[in-house]
Formats: sequence, structure tokens, C-alpha cells
Amino acid sequence: MRQFISLKNLSRDNILKLIELIYNIKNNPPIYKNRLKGKYIGMLFQKPSLRTKTSFYLAALQLGAQAIYYGPDEVKLGQREQISDVAKTLSQYLDAIVLRTFSHRAIEEFAKYSTVSVINGLSDLLHPSQVLGDLFTLHELRRDFKKIKFSYIGDGNNVCHSLLYAFSILGGNICIAAPRGYEPNCSILEECSRLSRGSGANIYVSNSPQEVAKDADVLYTDVWASMGKEEEVKRRKKIFKRFTIDDKILMLARNDCLVMHCLPAHRGQEIADSVIESKKSVVFLQAANRLYSAKAIILYVFVGVE
Repeated sequence: MRQFISLKNLSRDNILKLIELIYNIKNNPPIYKNRLKGKYIGMLFQKPSLRTKTSFYLAALQLGAQAIYYGPDEVKLGQREQISDVAKTLSQYLDAIVLRTFSHRAIEEFAKYSTVSVINGLSDLLHPSQVLGDLFTLHELRRDFKKIKFSYIGDGNNVCHSLLYAFSILGGNICIAAPRGYEPNCSILEECSRLSRGSGANIYVSNSPQEVAKDADVLYTDVWASMGKEEEVKRRKKIFKRFTIDDKILMLARNDCLVMHCLPAHRGQEIADSVIESKKSVVFLQAANRLYSAKAIILYVFVGVE
């Protein structure tokens, strides 16, 4: 039984093989049709979703599996029923479960008691399924992970954490610019620092968006206040106002720089409308690739990667 909880649990070889699998799935879809016929995949979401729900739901169906979706108000994980009881119960019916939770601890506890594969569709700490799709997007656009300067500007959140794990395992240069007090989790930075000794990765954290944007090959951002932190929106708008990827920031990057955003985007806040609509933006290619990465993740937990 394989889990997909965090990229840190994968080796460099595993990640590269998953990227290769995504490429094959995207370019040879008939080969994978009905590969998982007879399997049943549950999708238990505490948070509403557009891309994650659509991508995993369609991925299951297109692989021949059946999908069952549980919305935020149906199960009330940990409230109406203990997490362990839900995990043990659903394990009797399903072959794999995609979780999208507020707390990462909920995913870890669920996986502890589940006897079927668990996939992290997002938690407050990590978003590995998003970042795997992003890695494939860079690969598809012929960007060498080890040679590019990858610059993330904004909140040191779940997406940022998974990007750090990815680059610390694969090698490369990742630069983070966040306001003071909103940098990535210290424990994750320490873990990634240890991982980078083996891969040769360079990790740099700054409080200056201009510094990390200079000569960047990729500019990446996310919302300033993640889902569940709505009460902080007003305060964060003031704190993050210098951290918008706008035309001035874009001019500091390389001429062939790519602009990435995991969506949903708050245009005029973390990213300017002119930037997300520019020719350098690959935001909607990222969204499209989430389907193929979801298929690869589902196949990985059932059959692995060769």
C-alpha cells in the first residue's frame, strides 16, 4: 500500500519517474484508459475545490475507476465522527481516498488508521499534488530544474512548503520572498536544508521581492490568505502590499521568465491582471496539467512507478 502524503517521502528518482509518467499519460491517453477498472476512489473534502476536485474526479473516471465525492458538510471529519473511525469505515468500502483538509495532522491521523492508500489533495501544511503538476509543467516547457532560478513571492504557505521539498530533493535554486513573520515553516526549512546537501540544491529566503525576482527564470505566487484564514485578509493586504507580482517585478526577471500561480488568483493583490494575462503566464497550462498529474498519483498508489 502506497501513500501520497508529502513529496519529502519520495526520492529524486521517484519524482522524476512520476514526471515521466505524467508525460506518457498526457501524450498517450488510450494506453491508460480503464487501467483501474473495478477500483473505487473516495474524495473526502473539508474545503471546497475547483481544480483538485475536477482533476481527481475526472482522473479516476478516465482511468476506469469509480469516484465518490464527500463535500465539506457531509462527513464533518473529526466533529461528527472520530477521524480514526472514518478511516477504518471507508477502508471497508474504498480502494483509495483523496483527502483535502484544513489540518495536516488530520491527514496523518487518517493515514495511520486507513488500510487503503491515502492521497493528500491539500492540507494547511502541504500541497504535493499541485506541485507535482507544476514540476511537470516546467519539464514540459523544457526548464531544467537544476539550472533555473525559481522564485516564489508571497506567503510561506502549503504550496511554498511543497515547492521547497521538491527543489531540495531534485536540486536547483529556489528563492523565497515573504514578509517578515510569514516565511516558510522553520522545521520544513531545516528538513529541506538537510535534503539539499545530497541534491546540491540552493535555498534562499528573503524579505525582498525585488531581490528574488532579479534574473528569475520562474516567478511563482499564491494567495496572501489561504482558505481558512479569511479573518486575516484585511491585515494581510497591508502586510503583503509590496509582494505583488506586477509589471515592475516582472521586468526584473529574465526576458523568457515564466509566471506561475496555483489558482484561485486574487487579481490586483498577489498578481496583477496584466501579468496573469501576459504571454509569460503559464497559469492555465498548470491548471490543465493537474488532470494528468492526478492520474499519475492515482496510478502511483495502486501500481507504483517503474
